Amino acid sequence: MAVTMDKKDEMIMRLVHYFITEENYSPIVVNGVKDEIWLQNQEGPYKIIRINANYIHNKEQYEFDLAKLRNVMRQVKRKTLSWSMNALNILLDVNEDVVLDEQKNIASVALRIGSLIKAKPVLDIFPDINHKMLLNEKGIDLMIDVTNDINQKTDRENKVYESIFRPKKIVVTNLLIAVNVLVFFIVFVLSGANLSALNLLRYGGINATLVQNGEIWRLITGGFLHGGILHLLFNMYSLYIIGTQIENFVGKWKFLAIYFASMISASLMSCVINDSVVSVGASGAIFGLLGAMVYFGYHYRLYLGSVLRNQIIPLILLNLLFGFMVSGVDNAAHLGGLIGGLLISMALGVQKREGKQDRINGIITFCIYIAFLVYLLFWR
Repeated sequence: MAVTMDKKDEMIMRLVHYFITEENYSPIVVNGVKDEIWLQNQEGPYKIIRINANYIHNKEQYEFDLAKLRNVMRQVKRKTLSWSMNALNILLDVNEDVVLDEQKNIASVALRIGSLIKAKPVLDIFPDINHKMLLNEKGIDLMIDVTNDINQKTDRENKVYESIFRPKKIVVTNLLIAVNVLVFFIVFVLSGANLSALNLLRYGGINATLVQNGEIWRLITGGFLHGGILHLLFNMYSLYIIGTQIENFVGKWKFLAIYFASMISASLMSCVINDSVVSVGASGAIFGLLGAMVYFGYHYRLYLGSVLRNQIIPLILLNLLFGFMVSGVDNAAHLGGLIGGLLISMALGVQKREGKQDRINGIITFCIYIAFLVYLLFWR
């Protein structure tokens, strides 16, 4: 028995195949809709593409349809932590009397079934769409080709996501914790259990005047010293929780680069703002890891959006607020580490989410930021 499909269904399958396999869009599950396909790509020229096969017979129905589209856009915007959201609204069955007027952030186009796409908003952004759509296949052949191609693309993407998110052996985080604990007990013994500011300074604490006098190494050694057992335990617990996640996501070498770049950034900021104090602790580097988590989570916000919104960002804000309210907390180092971790993550890039130009921009921005701190510390 021959399997047939109507022209509208064939058009939908061709469009879906093109946008998923050629433009890296992914389906969205939208509850309460019928005869509609919703696709999203947060890096695409349109964040959302909606293909609507329902009949739009008058202006009132079109305006109601736009209101429904805007509602879904708001939901996706909140879910993906997006600053802006635009949509391509493809309508396949519109009364000729309905005028598709221009809307803010929404480009609506009516496509004729069974003919080449001529709509200017589509061709301007996707100029190869007529060449890469499956125009020759029909019926069951079209369905098989579309299904196979989409499944193959999904399998490739799943392998990439699995390689990023699957649990891996944590090495660098555990090593850093061990080094911090070892340094603490060495200093504790050598100082006769006297972890005063003077003794911490003697063993490598951060001080702006000494750094300005050439003791640059303090920008790193200060990050491995702690002023007490509670200070050490709190920081090592935070490092274990956050560090294992970042190392698992970005890999050992990127993690190590983020940690030390954040530590140096935190130490420089501390010296610039708190030029007369002794600063110690791993919290500046840990805030850098939180900055890296924000950057990574934003690029994988379809998977980590709720964690980013409900856990990571509130944790950062609460810790910064705590630092401003409680004396003895070097919030300058926290801010410096946070900014440094965010910028070095831009420079290192996120797997499968950024191009070469994005990383170049990140490298330039990070270097300018560090150079500015160095200038403020040594030459202002």
